[in-house]
Amino acid sequence: MKLLNTVLALGTASLLFSCGRNPNDPGLEYAPQMYHAIAFEPYSQVTDTSSEFFNTIQANPNGQNQRVPAKGTIARRQYTGMVKGSLAQELYIYDIPADSLDYAAKTLKNPVPNNEKTLEEGKVLYGRYCQSCHGEGGLGDGKVADQYKGVANLVAKAKVVSDGHIFHVITHGKGRMWPHGSQVNPDERWKIVHFVKSLGSSPQ
Repeated sequence: MKLLNTVLALGTASLLFSCGRNPNDPGLEYAPQMYHAIAFEPYSQVTDTSSEFFNTIQANPNGQNQRVPAKGTIARRQYTGMVKGSLAQELYIYDIPADSLDYAAKTLKNPVPNNEKTLEEGKVLYGRYCQSCHGEGGLGDGKVADQYKGVANLVAKAKVVSDGHIFHVITHGKGRMWPHGSQVNPDERWKIVHFVKSLGSSPQ
């Protein structure tokens, strides 16, 4: 009986103690090395600067320590690398659905200036992403086209479609062409558009 009373008393005390504990106190941490990666964890909840697990990189007073992005990287919707002003702010916001090619063709205008530098950059990008299928001159005779039939002749296409049409197709794909929106940045797509349009206006 005495043992039972002792157990009940200890259980009651334990229950009362647990109810009165600060709800923000996580309690003891066993093997904290498993919770807090010092070198590679981008977010750390350790706010005690004296702790060996405190991440000193960009300390945030709100309780999370966020690493500084790698130099040269671009966060989506925060692009500021090419041209100052509204173009830089709006360039990465492209929310026209894949099934709205006609709408994109009518409404999208190329915001990148068409000049010699842009065409040179567009040519390099075209060679990197497009030439293997569409060919150096855009005639649809690239090496991939030998095995993958149905590659478009861009010289002919460029004469009859708008900049917005080409941009949307690069972004979302069309027919047998796969989407390239994840590989090619928006400003790069517009430069490719300028180059492709120049193929349509060049004498063949």
